[in-house]
Amino acid sequence: MMRVVVTLNAGSSSIKFALFELRDHTPHLLVSGLAEMVPEGRRMRVRDPQGRTLHEEDWTGDATPFHADALNRVLRRRQNAFPEADVLAVGHRVVHGGVHYNRPLRIDEVVLTDLRGLVPLAPLHQPHNIAGIEAAQAAWPGVPQVACFDTAFHRAHPFVNDTFALPRRFYDEGVRRYGFHGLSYEYITRRLREIAPQHAAGRVVVAHLGNGASMCAIRDGQSVASSMGFTALDGLPMGTRTGQLDPGVILYLMQEKRMTADQISDLLYKESGLKGLSGISADMRELEESDRPEAAQAIDYFVFRVRRELGGLAAVLGGLDAMVFCGGIGEHSWRVRERTLDAMEWIGIDLDRDANRAAIGDGHAVISSHRSRVRVFVIPTNEEAMIARHSAAFVDRTD
Repeated sequence: MMRVVVTLNAGSSSIKFALFELRDHTPHLLVSGLAEMVPEGRRMRVRDPQGRTLHEEDWTGDATPFHADALNRVLRRRQNAFPEADVLAVGHRVVHGGVHYNRPLRIDEVVLTDLRGLVPLAPLHQPHNIAGIEAAQAAWPGVPQVACFDTAFHRAHPFVNDTFALPRRFYDEGVRRYGFHGLSYEYITRRLREIAPQHAAGRVVVAHLGNGASMCAIRDGQSVASSMGFTALDGLPMGTRTGQLDPGVILYLMQEKRMTADQISDLLYKESGLKGLSGISADMRELEESDRPEAAQAIDYFVFRVRRELGGLAAVLGGLDAMVFCGGIGEHSWRVRERTLDAMEWIGIDLDRDANRAAIGDGHAVISSHRSRVRVFVIPTNEEAMIARHSAAFVDRTD
């Protein structure tokens, strides 16, 4: 019987999943996949550890909500492909852990109730994370379900990077800067220790750039500041999310435009960012291929905000020793990386343009020149591997 751990990473319009075999309590990837919404319907692809396609299917969406539909197909595919697999744990990416959940833990009804209470803080993700948990509980009764929190990596922030200048009672109630993408940052930090331990022990800014985007200042492996705050709206512009926004804009929309809370939520989470600025697409690949000026302006703004955040996080750290790009855009868009690092010699970065254009996200790469005081890396992130590692630890505890 094959001993396996399943990971589920349910996002706003996709579900990443993976199956890991446990050998000596260490997870080894068997297959990974992605189910996603695409313009023509719904799609699922399953690949082996070398990236070769093992299974693919496209289907037209019906009245069934995407996440429920996709999860059923993922679970069915797992059963058909690995009927002999003994699922020992299921690890879940959970975007928001609130004030108290600062490490992975086994999910019970108390935890699940708490997670439901955090839905307003991550409305695009938390409901889907919970749906994944409930589907896995039904599929594998009695198997440990492990919550791995995106906010946990940031919970040791110093007070000045954890608070807003609101009356103190709000901080005590949990209105804080939580930060997100913590599983990605945790994985990148571990990989950087393997690749360049001397840089990992120093002052590092990691740019997780994708449909969701954020940046993090890390000192000696510990998060000290994040571009994201109370929710996953803050900081950088994203595929459909605003990023940083003057709170007065919200008051204006309420008072002058008479918009409801639901209308404002849809605007900020689903209609803004690259999609809203360009009026074309939330996908950086489509914008880079477009010759329309609105596409160029959306990219200009995205790069401007990344550069601005880089300078601010470097100030928090008191200088830089290394920078890492990860995420879909960070790993694959050499243009965004090049424009971000152009004329950044003042901060210690000198880009090797040829190395940058050759780095396509398949493996880690150094894209700074030999003259650069700050070493710049492109390192593919792997949240699923981090979830599997945490989940395997719970198998150890229950064997």
